[in-house]
Amino acid sequence: MAERENLRALQAENARLVALLESHGIAWRPTPAAVPLPSLTIATQAHSPAPTPPTPQAPRASLSTADKVALFRRLFRGRTDVYPVRWEGKTSGKSGYAPACANEWRAGVCEKPRIKCGDCGQRLLVRLTDAVIYNHLAGKQTVGVYPLLEDDTCYFLAVDFDEADWPQDAQAFMQSCDELGVPAALEISRSGQGAHAWVFFAGRVSARDARRLGTALISHTCARTRQLKLGSYDRLFPNQDSMPKGGFGNLIALPLQKHPRENGCSVFVNAALQPHGDQWAYLESIQPLAPHDIEPTILRATGGTHPLDVTFIDDEDLAAPWKRPVNTSAKLPGAMPQSLTVTLANLIYFEKSALPQALANRLIRLAAFQNPAFYKAQAMRMSVWDKPRVVGNAENYPQHIALPRGCLDAALGLLKDNGIRCDLQTSDSPVSPSKPPSSATCGRIRKWPWPPC
Repeated sequence: MAERENLRALQAENARLVALLESHGIAWRPTPAAVPLPSLTIATQAHSPAPTPPTPQAPRASLSTADKVALFRRLFRGRTDVYPVRWEGKTSGKSGYAPACANEWRAGVCEKPRIKCGDCGQRLLVRLTDAVIYNHLAGKQTVGVYPLLEDDTCYFLAVDFDEADWPQDAQAFMQSCDELGVPAALEISRSGQGAHAWVFFAGRVSARDARRLGTALISHTCARTRQLKLGSYDRLFPNQDSMPKGGFGNLIALPLQKHPRENGCSVFVNAALQPHGDQWAYLESIQPLAPHDIEPTILRATGGTHPLDVTFIDDEDLAAPWKRPVNTSAKLPGAMPQSLTVTLANLIYFEKSALPQALANRLIRLAAFQNPAFYKAQAMRMSVWDKPRVVGNAENYPQHIALPRGCLDAALGLLKDNGIRCDLQTSDSPVSPSKPPSSATCGRIRKWPWPPC
């Protein structure tokens, strides 16, 4: 125990001295050729109990440890003046991330927990170095990255999937990326209960453009499938368009940490969610997206309309708030049914089997609205963590799509604009979420008075 405490004290002192040297611009690191890092080999285990054999890969020269660290830093590139490190409480069982500090727990300097790190005048942030990345990959510590740079740009976009249907959602998203020519890499998250889809850029891009791309890709996915819920729309990293005042933006955990990797987590997988046999060969094969390809991809993904089909506030809108927004056409593409039976109960229920995809998507978005808390926090450069940009109130059942009753007028108006006669039935008994309406629970049928257009 004493030896372990002495080792921790020496490591903390070493980190403090390194931070002091780097803060004064004093070079101290030897070249990789002089002091090579130990060998770094990543062998993956399958995520599921019965894995499929990995696809054979052509023989290739293996990368050196220094090359692997350099490749990792090139792809997962964020702020280098600060990085978050994972902590775990020994007694409480809690865990989280905090900016690495050279003075953390230093006697006479650090006053945690009485003083929070953000309010501490003695905080000495530690830079992200090759050694830190190596220790992460080797399992000595778990670190993350702050993707949002100080000039509101970023080098990658990550989309987080952690809902109950995350495997289907992640696979559908990756299929959209493939159709649109967007190079994306899918990683099983550290917990194994979610996934991250990474899109890397060949150069710096504005965080706003990166997030617009992510939103457009999700919207394109929703146009093809009904697997994604509206709640997944804004699980994007960077989580902000601009740097919050006094903060670093939201962090994301870096992949390939040794200990979760041994359990088949925090690794990159193929379309069948099976780990790639050679993680480094796969990462080396990724071709980042050129910044000039972002806007054309957004247009292809959305067909020229704004992602999500909800009101969008941009700088021009704020500069000229008296201008009325251009209304999108209510006429939907494709063949529409002549009539549609709608059940009005605790919610408004539409049978999925009777809905064309375009009509289903538009109905779902009638229950979507912008979250004012998100825009208020972003305008004040505050953290928008856990504040979704778009709030969706549509419910997705196995055979029905349900909207809040307040959307009835808008839904009926949408049907009228598309020449669809509405047969509105009202339910005489409450409807349980696990038991959508059926003909046995519905009362009278009321036909809406207008004829098809």
